[in-house]
Amino acid sequence: MFEDIKELSRSFFHAVDGFLYVIKKERNFQIEIIFGIFIVVLIFIFNVKNWEAIILILAVTGVLMMELANTVIERIVDMLKPKIHPYARLIKDIMAAAVLIASLIAIVISVIIFYPYFSSFCFVFG
Repeated sequence: MFEDIKELSRSFFHAVDGFLYVIKKERNFQIEIIFGIFIVVLIFIFNVKNWEAIILILAVTGVLMMELANTVIERIVDMLKPKIHPYARLIKDIMAAAVLIASLIAIVISVIIFYPYFSSFCFVFG
């Protein structure tokens, strides 16, 4: 039992190390984290409904997870650089496209959810 807890804590610390790495080294992840924090702040400012908050948080999390997957794939492809395959660049581009799609969907979701809140806010102060 003690070994299981020790192994679990070791896995947790490795995950934290990976998270800290991308926060420190990956510019796109840093930008996406800032947008994610901005969305969470808006959730509290506008006191959005619980189901809306869940959808927004899932959208932000989806973007962050896609960026993490993109980073992993880029590192793997970069390790193979000496023996570059014609698909190496294509693989990176496809993963970047996956992040782009997740980001665009998150933006659309955010606009759909926040539009009524911004409209009523502008109506009150406009």
